[in-house]
Amino acid sequence: MNEEFVQALNEIESEKGIPKEVIFEALESALISSYKKNFGTSQNVLVDINRETGDISMSAERAVVEEVYDDMAEISLEEAKSINSKYEIGDVLYEKIAPEKFGRIAAQTAKQVVIQRIKDAERDIIFDDFTDRENEIITGEVQRVNKGNVYVDLGKTEAILPLSEQIRGEQYNHNDRYKMLILEVSRTTKGPQIVLSRSHPNLVKRLFELEVPEINDGIVEIYSIAREAGSRTKIAVFSKEEEVDPLGACVGYKGNRVKAIVDELHDEKIDIVIWEKDPATFIGNALSPSKVVDVFVDTKSKSALVIVPDYQLSLAIGKEGQNARLAAKLTNWKIDIKSETQFQEYLDNNELTKEDVVKLYEEGIGEEEGEEVLTEDIKEETSNDLLESEMDTATENEMHFSDEE
Repeated sequence: MNEEFVQALNEIESEKGIPKEVIFEALESALISSYKKNFGTSQNVLVDINRETGDISMSAERAVVEEVYDDMAEISLEEAKSINSKYEIGDVLYEKIAPEKFGRIAAQTAKQVVIQRIKDAERDIIFDDFTDRENEIITGEVQRVNKGNVYVDLGKTEAILPLSEQIRGEQYNHNDRYKMLILEVSRTTKGPQIVLSRSHPNLVKRLFELEVPEINDGIVEIYSIAREAGSRTKIAVFSKEEEVDPLGACVGYKGNRVKAIVDELHDEKIDIVIWEKDPATFIGNALSPSKVVDVFVDTKSKSALVIVPDYQLSLAIGKEGQNARLAAKLTNWKIDIKSETQFQEYLDNNELTKEDVVKLYEEGIGEEEGEEVLTEDIKEETSNDLLESEMDTATENEMHFSDEE
């Protein structure tokens, strides 16, 4: 029987990843709990299970004393000497106990202790396995949807995709498989809780790392990502090696690499732009697919004025301001956009030249009252009426990804 017991522990270790030592310790604790439950005592009990054979030995400690007050914890010197004449006052006598004499309740207690310890060990293993994988991509299968939350099977355990981390409009049906980001792993009273995300910007980052070998190898790096999940993402990249084109690497042959990511995100638009050290150039790139004529930057307040062709104004702003908003997030700059006509009218009305505007921004207009004056025309001219009149035409020209710097 003992050989079968050890073999069973080996199977548990290989299947569940629970070390045999954990189960041996659980069994030893369970036997001690069973003994105390059976005999109603707090007496010290020692349990030892042979790790090779599975043989169990139990013994109770009893102190050798002159006068006995507790029969379970003490033994008289006279009785101790009848067992072994070498015993003296203060010695400890170890009396063997037969586990098979335990009652049904004690056996049930032992069973519960072992089961609970195995469950705890499984939870610890799962937590340790996933806590080091936060921010990684994992593929999971949808099990069920309850109150908007999606429960996903990850094999060893179940994770949750909360409503707040889902892509708006995406449907999650039973047995559907998705790539998701492991957003957070935490301990709870019911075991580890794994929170997944489909809407986090880092999901796009990890997908590019999977699809683009140059990013995975560190030749091409992702500088920043701005995302409105389910609608559009902007990603800024650059290359550490001059001979490697970061845009071409990310797009792939005939767009196959970026298309794989777009398909995974269910046709979410992706603009890939080149990061440049020069803020003006980077801001111009970030407004892709719109063309940019001029960019005036105030490095002190990290604000910029961008001039675009008249016919590109609504494209630069984007539907409901999305393109400009994502560009601002991508660059971490405040961006105001003005058409060439608007800008020229402003210069004429205020008797300024283009060089005057350059000087104003170089001197840090963002920290002066002049900023409000300079950008007021922009806010007025890009009112809702202007946007509505030009938006329909512009959105027809929006691209899934940019093929220009």
